[in-house]
Amino acid sequence: MITLDDARRIIAAGEARAREIGVPANIAVLDSGAHLKAFGRMDGALLGSIDIATNKARTAALFSMRTEAIGEFCTPGGTSFGLEQSNGGLVVFAGGIPLFDENNVLIGAVGVSGGAVAQDLDIAEAAAAALRP
Repeated sequence: MITLDDARRIIAAGEARAREIGVPANIAVLDSGAHLKAFGRMDGALLGSIDIATNKARTAALFSMRTEAIGEFCTPGGTSFGLEQSNGGLVVFAGGIPLFDENNVLIGAVGVSGGAVAQDLDIAEAAAAALRP
């Protein structure tokens, strides 16, 4: 189970990285059932990215996979072309990372949006790292 303290730590770590690289970001943390646990919108973060961050986290939680890995299935010629149209719409580019406990059980996911895809991924990785001891 992901706790509120965990979620706050994840958001704080993501915000710290976002400040380092100069990208105001939206950061969503969801539980393993893909329900919102915590959310942070940095000053200046794009309003349109709120939904993207949340849906990146939702996608990662629903499939227990990083969003960019799911995106590979969705490419023309991929094994699951059109998958991104399922579940009310998925976000299948980088910036969503599933979160696992010490027993490799899914406890939630983090999603980041606000910058370029590579910047979102960088911030999401820093945020997810906050759970590691």
